[in-house]
Amino acid sequence: MHLGEALRFSVLALRANRLRTFLTALGMVIGNASVILVVTISLTSRDYILEQIQGVGSNIVYAYLAVGNNASPQVDADFIKIADIQAVRQALGSRIMAATGVMTVYDQMMIAGRGEDIAILGSDQEYARVRNLVLVAGRFLSSNDVASRQKTALLTERLAQRLFGSQPGSIGRIIKVHGLQFAVIGTFRERVESFGLSELAGESVLIPITVMRYFVPVERIDPLYVQAWRPRDVQAVTAAVRDVLASRHRPGALYRVENLAAILDAARNIALILTLVLILISAIALVISGIGIMNIMLVTVTERTREIGVRMAVGASRRDILQQFLTEAVMISLGGGLAGILAGVSLPLSVRWFSPLQVPVSPVSVAVAFVVSCSVGLIFGLLPASRAANLNPTEALRYE
Repeated sequence: MHLGEALRFSVLALRANRLRTFLTALGMVIGNASVILVVTISLTSRDYILEQIQGVGSNIVYAYLAVGNNASPQVDADFIKIADIQAVRQALGSRIMAATGVMTVYDQMMIAGRGEDIAILGSDQEYARVRNLVLVAGRFLSSNDVASRQKTALLTERLAQRLFGSQPGSIGRIIKVHGLQFAVIGTFRERVESFGLSELAGESVLIPITVMRYFVPVERIDPLYVQAWRPRDVQAVTAAVRDVLASRHRPGALYRVENLAAILDAARNIALILTLVLILISAIALVISGIGIMNIMLVTVTERTREIGVRMAVGASRRDILQQFLTEAVMISLGGGLAGILAGVSLPLSVRWFSPLQVPVSPVSVAVAFVVSCSVGLIFGLLPASRAANLNPTEALRYE
C-alpha cells in the first residue's frame, strides 16, 4: 500500500465516524491554540513590562547620598552638588549621552481657591531627555534659561489643566514660586507613569536648577541622573559615576549608584518563568489529547477487527495495517493541530483590528505547535496501530 491509498482509506474511515473524529481532534485544537496563545500572552506581557521600565528613561544610572533622615554640617557637605554633575560630565565625556540632577522643594500654590503643597523641581536642559519626558505644549528648558537664571517654569500636564484649564492655555501665564513670578513656557508629562515613585509627582513645577539654588538652604542633588549611550555601557558608567563621587567627597560618605539593569533582568526572568509554567500546562493539555487519540484508536481497532482480518486475508501485510492506522491517528492529530494553530493565530491578529495594541505572534510557537501535532499522532497512534498489525488473521476473521 502506498501513501495515497493509506490517506484515502483513512479519510473514508474518519468520515464514517465524523462526530467521534471531531471530538477526538478537539483536544488537539484546544492544546495547540493554548500553546500559541500562552506564548503570545507571555511575549506581550514581557514586552509591556520592559517598555514600562525602559520608558522611565533609557539606559539610566542614578545616584544619591544614603543618609536616611540624618542632618548635620558634615552630612550637608556630603550631598551631591551641581559641581558634581559637571565633574561627571567632564570625567565621562563622550561615554555618556547626558548627565543631570534634580533638587526638590515644596511650595504652596492657590488652586481652585485653596492652598496646596506642590513639588518644585530644579533641573537643567538635559532633564527632559534623560527622564524621557513628553512635551505637551510650549518648550522645555534651554541651556540659556539655566545659564542666565531665567524665571521660567514648566508645569505637569495635570497641574496645567487644574490651574489654567488647558495645556496650551497655560503658555505665557504667570505663577508664583516662593513669592517670585515665573513665566510658564511649557507643559509636559512622563512617557510612562511612575505613579509618584520618582521625584515627579502628578502635579509638579520644573524650574532652572540655577534659580532653585536660591530657594534651598543646603545644595542637595537627589538624584543625580546619567544616561549611557548603549545598554552594554550601563555597568561601566555606573562604576565610573561611583568613582567620581567617591573621589570628590570624604571616604565615609555612602552613595547609592544604581541602574535599571537589575530590574530589567528580573522582569525578563519573571517573564521566562511564567512562559515555561504556562507552556508546561499547555503541554499537559496536549498529552491528554494524545491519550484521547490513543484511546479512541484502540476502540477503533477493536471495532474493526473483522475488517482487519479480511484485509489480511486478501493480501494486506502487517506493515500496510500499521501504516493505515498510524495514518488515521496522524490525520486526527494534524487536522486538530492545524485548526488549533489557526485559532491561536487568529485571536491575537484580530486584536489589532479593534485596538492599537500590537500583539506579537511567535513564529517559533507556531512551528512548535505544528511539530507537536505530528509527533502526538505518531507517538500515541503507534500502540493502536501495532496492536492492529499484530492481530492474528484467523482470529480476526472469526471476531464478532
